[in-house]
Amino acid sequence: MGQLDGRHAVVTGGGTGIGRAIAEALRDAGAAVTVTGRRREKLEDVAGCLPVAMDVADEASVLAGMAEARAAHGPIHICVANAGVAEGRNLAETDADFWRWMMGINLDGCLYTFRACIPDMLEAGWGRAIAISSIAGVKGLKGAAAYTASKHGMIGLVRGLAADFVSKPLTINAICPAYVETDIVTYNLERIMARTGKSEAEAMALMQGANPHGRLIDPAEVAQMALYLCSDAAGSVHGQALQISGGEI
Repeated sequence: MGQLDGRHAVVTGGGTGIGRAIAEALRDAGAAVTVTGRRREKLEDVAGCLPVAMDVADEASVLAGMAEARAAHGPIHICVANAGVAEGRNLAETDADFWRWMMGINLDGCLYTFRACIPDMLEAGWGRAIAISSIAGVKGLKGAAAYTASKHGMIGLVRGLAADFVSKPLTINAICPAYVETDIVTYNLERIMARTGKSEAEAMALMQGANPHGRLIDPAEVAQMALYLCSDAAGSVHGQALQISGGEI
């Protein structure tokens, strides 16, 4: 018997990186898992999980995707709002379109996802809502003000909803990883190399050095935190922004 037998979990952005690691951990713990994302082919790679094509920045798409998930696995007990984008731009480069794109996916997407799932948890009498924010949600990230604002906003959303539902049988929390070994790191490596002329090894050393313990974080480390938050042992952990950041203070 798995600790999450009988639970239905939805993980947005579940086809790659942190989302995939969380989806696989929840699946292995016994949950029926739905993974969502815009690229269905990536979702189909996650064995044992239901793939649902969905755009978190479009509330109608979120509602349709959650309806498809419920039709397959029933009410949603665990919601992991992981889908997001990460790109740094300075103030002069941060035009209105870039700002809305960043907020639409990271912050609006988290709101739409939670709003579609939390009623199921209230009806079931048990639930876990988890936002995957970032270390940029608790500190300022140089050269990435829009990204930082979106991730701070996610934590504000979590804290506000946690206050709203403090007496209800669910928990709402955020996880704040520092630099994790994912495709986003690969993308940022290419940008660093293009901008600075550094070699791949030098650019990687910069990324690793941004974490105080001097290495990239394994996605499995984030997944284990999510698994803990879904456990009965975390029933009193509510409204928190939990850092996995290699000693960032």
